Amino acid sequence: MKILVNPDVNTWSKELARPVRKMKDITKIVKPIMKKVKRQGDKALRKFALEYDHVEIDEILVDQEAIDSAGQKVDPELKEAIQTAKNNIEKFHKLQDAPPLTSEIMGGVICMRKSVPIQKVGLYIPGGTAPLFSTVLMLGIPAKLAGCKEIVLCTPPDTSGEIHPAILFTAKIIGIDKIVKAGGAQAIAAMTYGTASVPRVDKIFGPGNQYVTAAKQLATNKGVAIDMPAGPSEVLVYADETAIPDFVAADLLSQAEHGVDSQVVLVGPSEKFVRKVIKCMDSQLEALPRQKIARKALENSVAVVMDDPEKSIHLINSYAPEHLIVAVKDEDEALSAIVNAGSVFIGNYTPESAGDYASGTNHTLPTNGYARAYSGVSLDSFVKKITYQKITAAGIKALGPTIAIMAENENLHAHKNAVSIRLNHLSKNK
Repeated sequence: MKILVNPDVNTWSKELARPVRKMKDITKIVKPIMKKVKRQGDKALRKFALEYDHVEIDEILVDQEAIDSAGQKVDPELKEAIQTAKNNIEKFHKLQDAPPLTSEIMGGVICMRKSVPIQKVGLYIPGGTAPLFSTVLMLGIPAKLAGCKEIVLCTPPDTSGEIHPAILFTAKIIGIDKIVKAGGAQAIAAMTYGTASVPRVDKIFGPGNQYVTAAKQLATNKGVAIDMPAGPSEVLVYADETAIPDFVAADLLSQAEHGVDSQVVLVGPSEKFVRKVIKCMDSQLEALPRQKIARKALENSVAVVMDDPEKSIHLINSYAPEHLIVAVKDEDEALSAIVNAGSVFIGNYTPESAGDYASGTNHTLPTNGYARAYSGVSLDSFVKKITYQKITAAGIKALGPTIAIMAENENLHAHKNAVSIRLNHLSKNK
């Protein structure tokens, strides 16, 4: 892990650059995959399963019997943990439900807005080196709460052609039964174009590697919306001498083990503190089963010594982390100045893994600096906000002249006439 001491602001972008390949290069690989799925449908999905997942697949969809029996293969403790997490996530996301809005803006002019569920949504659940059943909770629960009519879940199979039972169990308790054995860019393509087995969806959700992210971005050119460009995971820990170095080290490693393209950043007040944390990481690494992955990720990672809190906050907002842990004495002051972060974890006893699994907030968050403009997934992500208006005869009389003069001055005379014809009608029928 590289250590930077009070780096100049002009070097931040380069020194904290995420370890991502150029999107242009990745798109060249992904485009042919998308095209093949569009042309060949299920046949292409089987071909890519053999090529990338090294498995022959007969049925693209998981049958209902496998979904129903999956719970028998899941440890009772894990099932209980998943249920607790489900309850917390449901509670927090139910609170996000916004009631319909109605207001008489001026006499006879009534404006309304209400949330309407997106009808068909696709959920991408990464498999790869770890089956992320937690992501089933994070995406499936708000989709169900929003009232989405059709929910399609795509996830890569293992080498025996099966989906991890914890993923199936989690999908079942949420109420999702359309589960597709497909991962990577080909899964995104299937949900974008539709195949004999996989319905075309209106919006695609879920994190993934850089190929999945590129495929999602290509999907937007085909009339399919996406939640966000969510790529490799990242965390920034902002800590001072009040933080416990072992805790900080553990939080950094919890993200580093996600994948070799993950990035972790530490911002601390002194080189002495930073080296304490690195020493703790070295010690904890030895006990991690995924230490090879974590070590590789740490090669892309940076510890920044900043003795000026104001500059530290500036650096954090500039980096715009997916996950931000704040473990400093003046946490309220720091938090009030943070404007760019996907999700924030406050204090010594709030590990980032709490948000990953069970506290109630969503773990599908903007990465690669997109937190400057994107929010994480929420109930709002699965609905559209439709506005309505109703104008009475008295209302068009009051508002009509304003509309007419504005339309005339934009040289849109048909717009003006749509008002004038009504006003003339009313004046003739007094």
